[in-house]
Amino acid sequence: MNTTSYIKQILDLPEKSISNTLQLLAEDCTIPFISRYRKDKTGNLDEVQIEQISKISKQFEEIVKRKESILKSIEEQNDLTPELKQRIEESFDIVELEDLYLPFKKRRKTKADTAKEKGLEPLAKIIMSQKNSDLTFLASKYLTNDVPSEEEALQGARDIMAEWINENMYVRKNLRRLFQRKAVITSKAVKAKKEEEEAQKFSQYFEWEENLNRTPSHRLLAMLRAESEGFVKVNIGIDKEEAVDFIEKAIIKSNNESSEQIALAIKDSYKRLLEPAISNEALQEAKGKADKKAIEIFSENLSQLLLAPPLGEKRILAIDPGYKSGCKVVCLDEKGDLLHNETLYPHAPQNESGMAMKKIRSMVNAYNIEAISIGNGTASRETEFFIKKIAFDKPLQVFVVSEAGASVYSASKIARDEFPSYDVTVRGAVSIGRRLADPLAELVKIDAKSIGVGQYQHDVDQTQLKNELDSTVMKCVNSVGINLNTASKSLLSYVSGIGEKMAENIISYRTENGAFEDRKQLKKVPRLGEKAYQQAAAFVRIANAKNPLDNSAVHPEAYGIVEKMAKDLGIKTDELIASKEKTALVKPENYVTEEIGILGIKDILKELEKPGLDPRKAAKVFEFDPNVKSIKDLKPGMILPGIVNNITAFGCFVDMGIKESGLVHISQLKDGFVSDVNEVVKLHQHVRVKVTEVDEARKRVQLSMIL
Repeated sequence: MNTTSYIKQILDLPEKSISNTLQLLAEDCTIPFISRYRKDKTGNLDEVQIEQISKISKQFEEIVKRKESILKSIEEQNDLTPELKQRIEESFDIVELEDLYLPFKKRRKTKADTAKEKGLEPLAKIIMSQKNSDLTFLASKYLTNDVPSEEEALQGARDIMAEWINENMYVRKNLRRLFQRKAVITSKAVKAKKEEEEAQKFSQYFEWEENLNRTPSHRLLAMLRAESEGFVKVNIGIDKEEAVDFIEKAIIKSNNESSEQIALAIKDSYKRLLEPAISNEALQEAKGKADKKAIEIFSENLSQLLLAPPLGEKRILAIDPGYKSGCKVVCLDEKGDLLHNETLYPHAPQNESGMAMKKIRSMVNAYNIEAISIGNGTASRETEFFIKKIAFDKPLQVFVVSEAGASVYSASKIARDEFPSYDVTVRGAVSIGRRLADPLAELVKIDAKSIGVGQYQHDVDQTQLKNELDSTVMKCVNSVGINLNTASKSLLSYVSGIGEKMAENIISYRTENGAFEDRKQLKKVPRLGEKAYQQAAAFVRIANAKNPLDNSAVHPEAYGIVEKMAKDLGIKTDELIASKEKTALVKPENYVTEEIGILGIKDILKELEKPGLDPRKAAKVFEFDPNVKSIKDLKPGMILPGIVNNITAFGCFVDMGIKESGLVHISQLKDGFVSDVNEVVKLHQHVRVKVTEVDEARKRVQLSMIL
């Protein structure tokens, strides 16, 4: 079996599409580039399908490497028979491969090894043959100084048989099936820690039991977190009698003294070897699925957050609100550069609201401010009410934005490099302003895990999480495109084909030589070769470039085609751009080349109609209920406006303008069954919710979207 046929078994995609995609990946083409500019080669596969092909091809490579390692190890032990070699070579199931390797695996000395050293393996083989014989007499033949009695000889034989039963592939395979169908997960409180305050958030798992295959991802991860923190003990198991009965039916074929010894060995094998191993496998498999689900949710939430509506290039006054420490206020220009900063104290205990109002008005006029951005942390609502009381000379939009990750950014090396002369409070306020102007450009500076949209991100496989989130950020950056002359190093590093080191080189070149005038200049950047240029060029934009196509998603390799289209229509290239009437006259089939097929030509025409269009919508002001300022103002039955600020597998959380977000359980999203929360709501969606329950003591609010 080769890579293509292995992938086809799993994804059921056309062989040619898989083969061509693998070839492009082998040529170091990025997923955004392949999905956007090689549609004709891949058969119009999307980013998700291409990413799946990439992941599965890596899995295949790992399996091939593991097989080679197993074959080498068994051969070195002189135990590799032609039959075993064939079975290993024909298997592409990693679990089956590990079962085949189990008898030859290097391990600590076992009870069976000790018994074999005492010469008891022949006795074990005779018993396993299940021939009716006098076992006491038979065992007496194996008595030595190390084996002083017949019972010890039989015990040693049982130890050996228990290991053979553990290594039996048929037994292991069918036990796995039993666990997959019938395993029950239980959690019980650790008595010594049960009364601790921290333990109470896990109180529902102090006595919990359910089928493992029905346990939702968030519940499994919660139980495992409770166990890791020492508050509960988690166990996975099936009915012991059913498991032992199955093994006996599979192994025992007689009714004599031998079968009695084998039955004892089976019970020992299950308790000591099989149950711990298979139950751990079942838990790890369930954990793997839960991790995957949690990572998918985090990735989807991150994507929605990164692609949140930008306000655009506006002059912004940003406020990081606070009480005693005051409100840190910054003024930013259209490019997000810091113009001015100071601290005001409009709230208690200072209550200098009059002075603060005058200063805010003065800053708005002096720096020609067009919008105000307020962080949604401590004192956010009070600051919003305060700002709206100010009589400005012109109408201003006031936005409340998420502070998620702002503190992480403000203490980071990126922030220190950007603002070496300012403290963390100023940097945090700048971030709050910039994320209103362009959430994507600002949030890429923060480690995605720190943004905190999702569930149990610290409990899942961290390597998988990082890879998935990096991939998500890259997709978002390349779907929007970036301004080559204003993009930060962080933003540039996620552009297809660029990376961190190349981003540094681009910034250095831009600093030394001034703004880029056309895409071809990228080739002058040190160490940026033809391959990197091919992958990156179409994802960067140059406003007011000599060639208007440099401010579009048309790839430079297709410029000649666009010029030919214009020539055939008897017009200049720039006349074809942004003219739906003229592009409608173009017949795509006339411009197909060996490299760019009909799908690519149609994409070019779409892009020419609306060149460089930002796929994100425009930012909109949202108004919370002015009468709700804290959890004490909430009453069951109230209907309130809110913003979805987190999505999990079990529902979504909604910001109602108070410190505590309310939970809309998945069952309360809409009438009828909901299998996926993202089918109903998206991050930052404006919704109306009904308060169904308020628990002030635990600071929990239950909501419903079924009004």
